[in-house]
Amino acid sequence: MTALSLLAPPSLAAAEARDHREAGAACSNATLPPSPVDSSEVPPPGEPTPDPLPVPDEPPGGERMGACGVVAPPQAPPPPPEVGAKGWVVAELGSGDVLAARNPHGRYRPASVIKILTALVAVRELELSDEITATRADAATEGSSVGLEPGVTYTARQVLTGLILQSGNDAAHALARELGGRRETVRRMNELARRLGATDTRAATVSGLDGPGMSTSAYDLALILRAAMANPEFAEIASTRRAELPTPPGQPPLRIASDSDVAMNYPGALFGKTGFTDDARHTRVVAAERGGHRLVAVLLRGEHRPVEMSEQAAALLDHGFRLTERGKVGELAAPRTTTSTTPDARRTAESPRQAAGSDESRGVPPVLGFLGTLLAALAVLTTVVLHRRKSR
Repeated sequence: MTALSLLAPPSLAAAEARDHREAGAACSNATLPPSPVDSSEVPPPGEPTPDPLPVPDEPPGGERMGACGVVAPPQAPPPPPEVGAKGWVVAELGSGDVLAARNPHGRYRPASVIKILTALVAVRELELSDEITATRADAATEGSSVGLEPGVTYTARQVLTGLILQSGNDAAHALARELGGRRETVRRMNELARRLGATDTRAATVSGLDGPGMSTSAYDLALILRAAMANPEFAEIASTRRAELPTPPGQPPLRIASDSDVAMNYPGALFGKTGFTDDARHTRVVAAERGGHRLVAVLLRGEHRPVEMSEQAAALLDHGFRLTERGKVGELAAPRTTTSTTPDARRTAESPRQAAGSDESRGVPPVLGFLGTLLAALAVLTTVVLHRRKSR
Protein backbone atom coordinates (compact mmCIF):
# COMPACT_ATOMS: atom_id res chain seq x y z
CA MET A 1 0.00 0.00 0.00
CA THR A 2 1.40 3.41 -0.96
CA ALA A 3 1.47 6.56 1.17
CA LEU A 4 -0.89 8.17 -1.35
CA SER A 5 -3.46 5.42 -0.89
CA LEU A 6 -3.21 5.80 2.87
CA LEU A 7 -4.11 9.48 2.55
CA ALA A 8 -6.91 8.94 0.04
CA PRO A 9 -10.54 9.29 1.23
CA PRO A 10 -12.49 6.05 1.70
CA SER A 11 -14.29 4.80 -1.38
CA LEU A 12 -18.02 5.13 -1.81
CA ALA A 13 -18.37 1.36 -1.51
CA ALA A 14 -16.47 1.36 1.78
CA ALA A 15 -18.64 4.20 3.08
CA GLU A 16 -21.81 2.36 2.09
CA ALA A 17 -20.54 -0.80 3.76
CA ARG A 18 -19.85 1.18 6.94
CA ASP A 19 -23.34 2.67 6.82
CA HIS A 20 -24.86 -0.78 6.44
CA ARG A 21 -22.86 -2.10 9.41
CA GLU A 22 -23.94 0.84 11.53
CA ALA A 23 -27.55 0.42 10.45
CA GLY A 24 -27.32 -3.31 11.07
CA ALA A 25 -26.23 -2.69 14.64
CA ALA A 26 -29.51 -0.80 15.15
CA CYS A 27 -31.64 -3.42 13.35
CA SER A 28 -33.94 -5.43 15.53
CA ASN A 29 -32.61 -8.97 15.94
CA ALA A 30 -29.28 -8.18 14.31
CA THR A 31 -27.50 -10.44 16.81
CA LEU A 32 -30.20 -12.47 18.57
CA PRO A 33 -33.75 -13.71 17.94
CA PRO A 34 -36.55 -12.13 19.98
CA SER A 35 -36.73 -13.04 23.65
CA PRO A 36 -38.24 -16.50 24.26
CA VAL A 37 -41.70 -16.76 25.73
CA ASP A 38 -41.03 -19.90 27.77
CA SER A 39 -38.16 -21.89 29.32
CA SER A 40 -37.39 -23.98 26.24
CA GLU A 41 -34.07 -22.21 25.70
CA VAL A 42 -32.78 -22.47 29.25
CA PRO A 43 -29.59 -24.58 29.12
CA PRO A 44 -29.47 -27.82 31.14
CA PRO A 45 -27.95 -27.50 34.63
CA GLY A 46 -24.20 -26.94 34.46
CA GLU A 47 -24.20 -25.78 30.83
CA PRO A 48 -23.58 -22.11 29.91
CA THR A 49 -25.90 -19.98 27.82
CA PRO A 50 -24.44 -19.86 24.29
CA ASP A 51 -22.93 -16.53 23.26
CA PRO A 52 -24.53 -14.77 20.28
CA LEU A 53 -23.06 -15.77 16.94
CA PRO A 54 -20.54 -13.21 15.62
CA VAL A 55 -21.91 -10.70 13.12
CA PRO A 56 -19.65 -10.48 10.03
CA ASP A 57 -18.10 -7.09 9.27
CA GLU A 58 -19.56 -7.28 5.77
CA PRO A 59 -23.05 -8.75 5.30
CA PRO A 60 -22.82 -12.03 3.37
CA GLY A 61 -24.44 -11.68 -0.03
CA GLY A 62 -23.61 -8.04 -0.62
CA GLU A 63 -23.92 -4.64 1.00
CA ARG A 64 -27.69 -4.37 0.57
CA MET A 65 -28.17 -7.60 2.48
CA GLY A 66 -27.26 -5.64 5.60
CA ALA A 67 -30.46 -3.59 5.40
CA CYS A 68 -33.17 -3.83 8.03
CA GLY A 69 -36.23 -3.11 5.92
CA VAL A 70 -37.38 -4.07 2.44
CA VAL A 71 -34.67 -4.34 -0.22
CA ALA A 72 -35.86 -4.20 -3.84
CA PRO A 73 -34.57 -3.38 -7.34
CA PRO A 74 -35.13 0.16 -8.68
CA GLN A 75 -38.71 0.85 -9.84
CA ALA A 76 -39.79 -2.61 -8.69
CA PRO A 77 -43.39 -3.16 -7.63
CA PRO A 78 -43.82 -3.16 -3.84
CA PRO A 79 -43.94 -6.51 -2.04
CA PRO A 80 -47.39 -7.97 -1.47
CA PRO A 81 -49.02 -6.26 1.52
CA GLU A 82 -50.23 -9.59 2.85
CA VAL A 83 -46.64 -10.77 3.46
CA GLY A 84 -46.20 -9.87 7.11
CA ALA A 85 -43.19 -12.00 8.05
CA LYS A 86 -40.50 -10.09 9.97
CA GLY A 87 -37.74 -11.51 7.77
CA TRP A 88 -38.07 -12.82 4.23
CA VAL A 89 -36.05 -13.49 1.08
CA VAL A 90 -36.93 -14.48 -2.47
CA ALA A 91 -34.02 -15.67 -4.63
CA GLU A 92 -33.07 -17.65 -7.72
CA LEU A 93 -31.99 -21.21 -6.95
CA GLY A 94 -29.87 -21.45 -10.10
CA SER A 95 -27.92 -18.20 -10.18
CA GLY A 96 -28.22 -17.47 -6.47
CA ASP A 97 -29.45 -13.94 -7.23
CA VAL A 98 -31.47 -12.42 -4.39
CA LEU A 99 -34.41 -10.65 -6.04
CA ALA A 100 -35.89 -8.94 -2.97
CA ALA A 101 -35.76 -9.23 0.79
CA ARG A 102 -36.79 -7.83 4.13
CA ASN A 103 -34.26 -7.85 6.98
CA PRO A 104 -32.50 -10.78 5.26
CA HIS A 105 -29.89 -11.28 8.01
CA GLY A 106 -32.28 -10.64 10.88
CA ARG A 107 -31.86 -13.53 13.31
CA TYR A 108 -34.95 -15.53 14.11
CA ARG A 109 -35.75 -19.09 15.12
CA PRO A 110 -36.35 -21.61 12.35
CA ALA A 111 -38.74 -24.08 13.98
CA SER A 112 -39.14 -27.16 11.75
CA VAL A 113 -37.66 -25.61 8.62
CA ILE A 114 -34.24 -26.40 10.18
CA LYS A 115 -35.09 -29.97 9.16
CA ILE A 116 -33.79 -28.98 5.70
CA LEU A 117 -30.33 -28.85 7.27
CA THR A 118 -30.97 -32.10 9.17
CA ALA A 119 -31.99 -33.80 5.94
CA LEU A 120 -29.00 -32.43 4.02
CA VAL A 121 -26.62 -33.84 6.62
CA ALA A 122 -28.42 -37.20 6.48
CA VAL A 123 -28.36 -37.55 2.68
CA ARG A 124 -24.65 -36.71 2.69
CA GLU A 125 -23.79 -39.13 5.50
CA LEU A 126 -26.15 -42.07 4.91
CA GLU A 127 -27.01 -44.34 2.03
CA LEU A 128 -30.71 -44.04 1.20
CA SER A 129 -30.94 -47.84 1.29
CA ASP A 130 -29.62 -48.00 4.88
CA GLU A 131 -32.10 -49.67 7.23
CA ILE A 132 -33.30 -47.91 10.39
CA THR A 133 -35.40 -49.77 12.95
CA ALA A 134 -37.60 -47.37 14.91
CA THR A 135 -37.44 -47.40 18.71
CA ARG A 136 -39.84 -46.40 21.46
CA ALA A 137 -37.71 -43.31 22.06
CA ASP A 138 -38.20 -42.28 18.41
CA ALA A 139 -41.96 -42.69 18.66
CA ALA A 140 -42.11 -40.81 21.98
CA THR A 141 -40.29 -37.71 20.64
CA GLU A 142 -42.04 -34.45 21.53
CA GLY A 143 -43.92 -32.57 18.84
CA SER A 144 -45.10 -33.45 15.35
CA SER A 145 -44.88 -37.08 14.30
CA VAL A 146 -45.02 -38.98 11.04
CA GLY A 147 -45.97 -42.18 12.91
CA LEU A 148 -42.85 -44.35 13.05
CA GLU A 149 -43.70 -47.64 14.77
CA PRO A 150 -41.24 -49.14 17.29
CA GLY A 151 -39.72 -52.33 15.92
CA VAL A 152 -40.58 -51.56 12.30
CA THR A 153 -37.63 -51.26 9.91
CA TYR A 154 -37.54 -48.42 7.39
CA THR A 155 -35.04 -47.31 4.78
CA ALA A 156 -33.26 -44.01 5.31
CA ARG A 157 -35.15 -42.75 2.25
CA GLN A 158 -38.49 -43.53 3.91
CA VAL A 159 -37.49 -41.84 7.16
CA LEU A 160 -36.28 -38.77 5.26
CA THR A 161 -39.55 -38.70 3.34
CA GLY A 162 -41.45 -38.64 6.63
CA LEU A 163 -39.14 -35.90 7.88
CA ILE A 164 -39.77 -33.61 4.91
CA LEU A 165 -43.39 -34.38 4.02
CA GLN A 166 -44.90 -34.40 7.50
CA SER A 167 -42.18 -32.75 9.58
CA GLY A 168 -41.84 -35.84 11.76
CA ASN A 169 -39.84 -35.15 14.91
CA ASP A 170 -39.82 -38.93 15.38
CA ALA A 171 -38.08 -39.17 11.98
CA ALA A 172 -35.55 -36.53 13.02
CA HIS A 173 -34.83 -38.47 16.21
CA ALA A 174 -34.36 -41.74 14.28
CA LEU A 175 -31.98 -40.13 11.77
CA ALA A 176 -29.97 -38.49 14.55
CA ARG A 177 -29.65 -41.82 16.31
CA GLU A 178 -28.32 -43.34 13.09
CA LEU A 179 -25.86 -40.46 12.70
CA GLY A 180 -24.34 -40.95 16.14
CA GLY A 181 -26.82 -39.25 18.46
CA ARG A 182 -28.44 -35.86 18.90
CA ARG A 183 -25.31 -33.98 19.97
CA GLU A 184 -23.23 -35.38 17.14
CA THR A 185 -25.92 -34.63 14.57
CA VAL A 186 -26.32 -31.04 15.81
CA ARG A 187 -22.54 -30.67 15.62
CA ARG A 188 -22.57 -31.87 12.00
CA MET A 189 -25.47 -29.56 11.17
CA ASN A 190 -23.60 -26.55 12.53
CA GLU A 191 -20.39 -27.58 10.80
CA LEU A 192 -22.23 -27.83 7.48
CA ALA A 193 -23.92 -24.47 8.07
CA ARG A 194 -20.50 -22.88 8.58
CA ARG A 195 -19.14 -24.49 5.41
CA LEU A 196 -22.10 -23.16 3.43
CA GLY A 197 -21.51 -19.66 4.76
CA ALA A 198 -24.70 -19.58 6.85
CA THR A 199 -23.30 -17.21 9.47
CA ASP A 200 -26.62 -16.53 11.22
CA THR A 201 -27.44 -20.20 11.76
CA ARG A 202 -26.92 -22.31 14.84
CA ALA A 203 -28.95 -25.48 15.33
CA ALA A 204 -29.72 -26.50 18.90
CA THR A 205 -32.00 -29.43 18.07
CA VAL A 206 -32.36 -31.75 15.09
CA SER A 207 -36.12 -31.24 14.81
CA GLY A 208 -36.49 -27.48 15.17
CA LEU A 209 -37.83 -27.56 18.70
CA ASP A 210 -36.47 -24.47 20.44
CA GLY A 211 -33.22 -24.87 22.33
CA PRO A 212 -30.38 -22.76 23.73
CA GLY A 213 -28.77 -20.62 21.04
CA MET A 214 -31.09 -21.63 18.18
CA SER A 215 -30.84 -19.07 15.39
CA THR A 216 -31.10 -18.59 11.64
CA SER A 217 -32.05 -15.97 9.05
CA ALA A 218 -34.12 -15.82 5.88
CA TYR A 219 -30.90 -15.38 3.89
CA ASP A 220 -29.30 -18.45 5.47
CA LEU A 221 -32.29 -20.70 4.86
CA ALA A 222 -32.39 -19.69 1.20
CA LEU A 223 -28.67 -20.50 1.03
CA ILE A 224 -29.21 -23.88 2.73
CA LEU A 225 -32.15 -24.86 0.51
CA ARG A 226 -30.12 -23.93 -2.58
CA ALA A 227 -27.37 -26.32 -1.46
CA ALA A 228 -29.95 -28.99 -0.60
CA MET A 229 -31.73 -28.79 -3.96
CA ALA A 230 -28.36 -29.16 -5.70
CA ASN A 231 -28.09 -32.58 -4.05
CA PRO A 232 -29.91 -35.07 -6.35
CA GLU A 233 -30.97 -37.34 -3.49
CA PHE A 234 -32.48 -34.48 -1.49
CA ALA A 235 -34.15 -33.01 -4.59
CA GLU A 236 -35.72 -36.38 -5.41
CA ILE A 237 -37.22 -36.69 -1.93
CA ALA A 238 -38.27 -33.03 -1.98
CA SER A 239 -40.28 -33.67 -5.14
CA THR A 240 -42.36 -36.33 -3.36
CA ARG A 241 -45.90 -35.30 -2.47
CA ARG A 242 -47.37 -38.57 -1.20
CA ALA A 243 -45.78 -41.78 0.02
CA GLU A 244 -46.42 -45.01 1.91
CA LEU A 245 -44.43 -46.18 4.93
CA PRO A 246 -44.19 -49.71 6.36
CA THR A 247 -46.29 -50.74 9.35
CA PRO A 248 -46.31 -53.76 11.69
CA PRO A 249 -47.29 -57.08 10.05
CA GLY A 250 -50.97 -57.38 9.25
CA GLN A 251 -51.56 -53.62 9.05
CA PRO A 252 -52.07 -51.58 5.86
CA PRO A 253 -49.20 -49.27 4.86
CA LEU A 254 -49.13 -45.81 6.40
CA ARG A 255 -50.11 -43.21 3.79
CA ILE A 256 -48.59 -39.76 4.22
CA ALA A 257 -48.76 -36.52 2.25
CA SER A 258 -46.97 -33.18 2.35
CA ASP A 259 -48.28 -30.79 5.01
CA SER A 260 -47.32 -27.79 2.82
CA ASP A 261 -50.23 -26.26 0.93
CA VAL A 262 -47.72 -24.59 -1.40
CA ALA A 263 -46.04 -27.91 -2.24
CA MET A 264 -49.42 -29.49 -2.91
CA ASN A 265 -51.20 -26.70 -4.77
CA TYR A 266 -48.86 -24.03 -6.13
CA PRO A 267 -48.24 -24.38 -9.91
CA GLY A 268 -44.70 -25.57 -10.54
CA ALA A 269 -44.01 -26.24 -6.86
CA LEU A 270 -40.62 -27.84 -6.17
CA PHE A 271 -40.54 -27.87 -2.38
CA GLY A 272 -42.49 -26.83 0.68
CA LYS A 273 -41.65 -26.95 4.39
CA THR A 274 -43.63 -25.56 7.29
CA GLY A 275 -42.64 -24.80 10.86
CA PHE A 276 -44.05 -23.46 14.12
CA THR A 277 -43.07 -23.11 17.76
CA ASP A 278 -44.24 -20.62 20.36
CA ASP A 279 -40.86 -18.87 20.25
CA ALA A 280 -40.28 -19.05 16.48
CA ARG A 281 -43.87 -18.40 15.45
CA HIS A 282 -44.70 -19.47 11.88
CA THR A 283 -41.93 -20.21 9.38
CA ARG A 284 -42.03 -21.30 5.74
CA VAL A 285 -39.52 -22.32 3.06
CA VAL A 286 -40.99 -22.94 -0.40
CA ALA A 287 -39.67 -23.26 -3.95
CA ALA A 288 -41.25 -23.30 -7.41
CA GLU A 289 -40.37 -23.16 -11.10
CA ARG A 290 -41.91 -20.96 -13.80
CA GLY A 291 -40.70 -19.75 -17.18
CA GLY A 292 -37.25 -21.26 -16.72
CA HIS A 293 -36.75 -19.64 -13.29
CA ARG A 294 -36.50 -21.67 -10.07
CA LEU A 295 -37.18 -19.54 -7.01
CA VAL A 296 -36.97 -20.07 -3.27
CA ALA A 297 -38.99 -17.97 -0.83
CA VAL A 298 -38.31 -17.95 2.92
CA LEU A 299 -40.56 -16.39 5.54
CA LEU A 300 -39.58 -16.16 9.22
CA ARG A 301 -41.52 -15.07 12.28
CA GLY A 302 -44.84 -14.83 10.53
CA GLU A 303 -48.46 -15.00 11.66
CA HIS A 304 -51.64 -16.23 10.01
CA ARG A 305 -52.67 -12.65 9.37
CA PRO A 306 -53.78 -10.84 7.38
CA VAL A 307 -53.99 -14.16 5.47
CA GLU A 308 -52.82 -17.73 6.05
CA MET A 309 -49.05 -18.31 5.88
CA SER A 310 -49.46 -20.55 2.84
CA GLU A 311 -51.09 -17.64 0.99
CA GLN A 312 -48.29 -15.32 2.06
CA ALA A 313 -45.67 -17.78 0.79
CA ALA A 314 -47.49 -18.15 -2.54
CA ALA A 315 -47.78 -14.35 -2.85
CA LEU A 316 -44.04 -13.96 -2.21
CA LEU A 317 -43.26 -16.50 -4.94
CA ASP A 318 -45.57 -14.64 -7.35
CA HIS A 319 -43.76 -11.42 -6.45
CA GLY A 320 -40.40 -13.06 -7.11
CA PHE A 321 -41.44 -14.23 -10.56
CA ARG A 322 -42.40 -10.63 -11.40
CA LEU A 323 -38.88 -9.50 -10.46
CA THR A 324 -36.78 -11.99 -12.42
CA GLU A 325 -35.89 -9.48 -15.15
CA ARG A 326 -35.26 -6.49 -12.88
CA GLY A 327 -31.80 -7.36 -11.58
CA LYS A 328 -30.58 -8.55 -8.22
CA VAL A 329 -30.18 -6.88 -4.84
CA GLY A 330 -27.69 -9.44 -3.52
CA GLU A 331 -26.58 -12.99 -4.00
CA LEU A 332 -26.54 -16.26 -2.12
CA ALA A 333 -22.82 -16.58 -1.45
CA ALA A 334 -21.07 -19.58 -2.96
CA PRO A 335 -20.17 -22.35 -0.48
CA ARG A 336 -16.64 -22.38 0.86
CA THR A 337 -14.27 -24.88 -0.75
CA THR A 338 -13.79 -27.76 1.68
CA THR A 339 -12.60 -31.34 1.65
CA SER A 340 -15.67 -33.50 2.15
CA THR A 341 -15.61 -36.87 3.86
CA THR A 342 -19.27 -37.59 3.30
CA PRO A 343 -20.49 -40.75 1.52
CA ASP A 344 -21.71 -38.85 -1.54
CA ALA A 345 -18.25 -37.35 -1.96
CA ARG A 346 -16.64 -40.73 -1.40
CA ARG A 347 -18.91 -42.29 -4.00
CA THR A 348 -18.09 -39.71 -6.68
CA ALA A 349 -14.43 -38.82 -6.19
CA GLU A 350 -11.13 -40.49 -5.53
CA SER A 351 -9.00 -39.48 -2.61
CA PRO A 352 -6.27 -36.91 -3.37
CA ARG A 353 -3.65 -39.65 -3.25
CA GLN A 354 -5.58 -41.86 -5.65
CA ALA A 355 -6.28 -38.96 -8.00
CA ALA A 356 -2.57 -38.11 -8.07
CA GLY A 357 -1.57 -41.73 -8.67
CA SER A 358 0.76 -41.68 -5.64
CA ASP A 359 3.12 -44.51 -4.77
CA GLU A 360 1.00 -45.38 -1.75
CA SER A 361 -2.09 -45.83 -3.94
CA ARG A 362 -0.09 -48.30 -6.05
CA GLY A 363 1.05 -50.23 -3.00
CA VAL A 364 4.66 -48.94 -3.10
CA PRO A 365 6.14 -47.92 0.28
CA PRO A 366 6.72 -44.14 0.47
CA VAL A 367 10.49 -44.42 1.09
CA LEU A 368 11.03 -46.70 -1.91
CA GLY A 369 8.90 -44.40 -4.02
CA PHE A 370 11.04 -41.42 -3.01
CA LEU A 371 14.28 -43.29 -3.77
CA GLY A 372 12.93 -44.33 -7.15
CA THR A 373 12.05 -40.73 -7.97
CA LEU A 374 15.51 -39.56 -6.84
CA LEU A 375 17.33 -42.19 -8.97
CA ALA A 376 15.22 -41.27 -11.99
CA ALA A 377 16.09 -37.61 -11.55
CA LEU A 378 19.82 -38.44 -11.30
CA ALA A 379 19.60 -40.49 -14.46
CA VAL A 380 18.02 -37.61 -16.35
CA LEU A 381 20.66 -35.20 -15.03
CA THR A 382 23.48 -37.54 -16.10
CA THR A 383 22.00 -37.83 -19.58
CA VAL A 384 21.79 -34.06 -19.93
CA VAL A 385 25.44 -33.57 -18.82
CA LEU A 386 26.73 -36.22 -21.23
CA HIS A 387 24.70 -34.73 -24.05
CA ARG A 388 26.17 -31.29 -23.39
CA ARG A 389 29.74 -32.70 -23.35
CA LYS A 390 29.18 -34.41 -26.69
CA SER A 391 27.79 -31.29 -28.27
CA ARG A 392 30.81 -29.12 -27.40
